Amino acid sequence: MAEELFRDLTPEQLRELIAQSRTPRLIDLREPEEFAHWHLPGAELQSAETIAEWSRALDPHEEILIYCHHGIRSLHAVIYLAKRGFHRMMHLRGGLDAYSLRADPSVPRY
Repeated sequence: MAEELFRDLTPEQLRELIAQSRTPRLIDLREPEEFAHWHLPGAELQSAETIAEWSRALDPHEEILIYCHHGIRSLHAVIYLAKRGFHRMMHLRGGLDAYSLRADPSVPRY
């Protein structure tokens, strides 16, 4: 069912989108100190706990990729949003940690 609701991106697929300047809106669901350590360029920090509030300001037709450290919080968030009519949701499989391991080793791991 989840595959019908959103697009699950591999780290390599996200790297390609970034390389082609086709980066979607990026929402980072990690903690502020994690975000301060490193984040994808252009990402905005949001809290998974307050998704009901901040998601009201999102365009349901905008292409949005949500990520976190390992992909658990972001998976729950994209399912939540997709079930509420957001049509172009994407999730970074494995989160920022997988992105560092598989797509961009310059991204610091922790």
